[in-house]
Amino acid sequence: MPLLTALFDLDGTLTDPFDGIVRSIQFAMEKMGRFAPPAEDLRWCIGPPLWDSFKVLLETDEKGRLDHAVAFYRERYTVTGLFENALIEGIPLALEQLQSAGIRLHVCTSKPHAYAGKIVEHFGLMPYFGKVHGSELDGTRSAKTELIAHVLEEEKIAASRTIMIGDRKHDLAGANANGVAGIGVLWGYGSRDELAAENPVLIAERPAEMISYLQAAALPAA
Repeated sequence: MPLLTALFDLDGTLTDPFDGIVRSIQFAMEKMGRFAPPAEDLRWCIGPPLWDSFKVLLETDEKGRLDHAVAFYRERYTVTGLFENALIEGIPLALEQLQSAGIRLHVCTSKPHAYAGKIVEHFGLMPYFGKVHGSELDGTRSAKTELIAHVLEEEKIAASRTIMIGDRKHDLAGANANGVAGIGVLWGYGSRDELAAENPVLIAERPAEMISYLQAAALPAA
């Protein structure tokens, strides 16, 4: 029985999805008859649930308009954007080492699990993970607080022996809300200040730092 469970965010933590997400948002904005911001101005959209990003971009809380925007986004993303993505350097080795240390690994992403599973498979990462946990297509469990609570219940794991790893404040805030420790990573899309504000147990600049911390945490108590 593993002594520790690690939950990994996907976008910005395991892979860099910048091109696919940003181009699909631009496509959706144009379809909605709105100005599509430049790619670099949309970096903040990587991490939060889509509905939250479109609330800001479209300046509306109207569910019908938000649903239309998400539908347009998916029109492009499911065909093209899904694989406009790159594996972050050092991640396969990191996962291999953590698995060898007896740590149980799961993906925990706001992205719909129907898409997240395809990405994890595409990059050959599925053997490292027990399950890919994500939101539903209607947005259910897209908030990390709700999703992490669901994972803890479904996997029957203790919050005190679980760590959430992610690159944005949403990952760490969701962990805090569930009594789960958080590790922030700086190779994604959140700044050090953003991550530090959520009081993670570690802010890692490189995968090696994350590996060392988790390997030590998985050791039996003396």
